[in-house]
Amino acid sequence: MTITWHGVLDPDVLNDALVDHSARLADAAKAGRWDTVLDLVEDSTWGDANQWRIDGRSWFAPLHQVAWLGAPADVAERLLRASAWRSLRTADGDRPIDLARRRGHHHLLETLGVRDLSTSDQRRHAAWDAHLEDLIAERTRRLDPVRFRPVPTELLVVEQMETLWVPYPGMYGGFSLSVHRGRLVVESWSRVAGGSGQAHVITESGCVLVEEGFV
Repeated sequence: MTITWHGVLDPDVLNDALVDHSARLADAAKAGRWDTVLDLVEDSTWGDANQWRIDGRSWFAPLHQVAWLGAPADVAERLLRASAWRSLRTADGDRPIDLARRRGHHHLLETLGVRDLSTSDQRRHAAWDAHLEDLIAERTRRLDPVRFRPVPTELLVVEQMETLWVPYPGMYGGFSLSVHRGRLVVESWSRVAGGSGQAHVITESGCVLVEEGFV
């Protein structure tokens, strides 16, 4: 299964059906209509357990609303089976477990439990995030500007992802992220531009081009 980061925050460059789906999902989750939420998440076309309202400001995905409202634990468990991320943060930096703990919903704490990052891990991912954001900006600078939510690299480690795919509007391609030997490896390309492939290795100290022209 391909794990994708749908980071676009500009509804004008996205499929109208996807934008409408994200709005209906966000409305249902905010209202605690869990049957509707689960039906939308399991939709074969647009279903994504980690989708926030595309033009929203809070970046609450369904699991955040579960934690905020104190939904039954079986709702959280079903979202997790649909690949919801326990470590996904809101715009304010809260994970679902942080919200559940603050709101006193103790019945959710075990289900939403997630590994906390050490100080050194936090420092490393902050550096990775910054270098990756700069790389994406550089690789897409010739394209029309798009509001795009930065990719939190801690997701790859905490959620134990093999690969995270980051499509970018107008690029006809995107960025493939993986972690090898404590380094972030980023391969990027455009499907319509021969020789566009580039591979970069990101460490805490910087970003280095290691290969190009492979696509």
